[in-house]
Amino acid sequence: MSFPKVGNLAPIFSLKNQADEKISLKDFRGKKNVVVYFYPKALTPGCTTQACALRDVKQELDDRDVVVLGVSPDPVARLPKFIDKHELNFDLLSDEDHKVADKYGCWGLKKFMGKEFMGLIRTTFIVGKDGKLLQVMDKFKTKTHHEDLLTELDRLL
Repeated sequence: MSFPKVGNLAPIFSLKNQADEKISLKDFRGKKNVVVYFYPKALTPGCTTQACALRDVKQELDDRDVVVLGVSPDPVARLPKFIDKHELNFDLLSDEDHKVADKYGCWGLKKFMGKEFMGLIRTTFIVGKDGKLLQVMDKFKTKTHHEDLLTELDRLL
């Protein structure tokens, strides 16, 4: 599987958020830039580090007219726990059947502690107000993801 092509319209999707409400990418078209970031599992150390850092730069993201959507294969029921425990200030979306991750090319073979398995590959997509994919970020550290993201947003917007 490969990532969608930068410059093309980002694959559209509708997923349930932590409040069991349907959130659609197309709802933001013409209104907001969107950061869609795929993370493997709520309440794990790397995903918590990444999410809390995004929480902490909310004002900088607001200043750039950006909304954040976190997507994982977690069930909807797990998402409120992650939001409440870490006071996250953006929507988390459930992609249990990983159909959206497949569309975005970030479901694939992973290696961990000598074992290979299929899973979600941590990837961030920046979508412009026009719905076009502006950037794919797939090489970053969870600790500096927010800084790398702000740098990319400044370059692109």
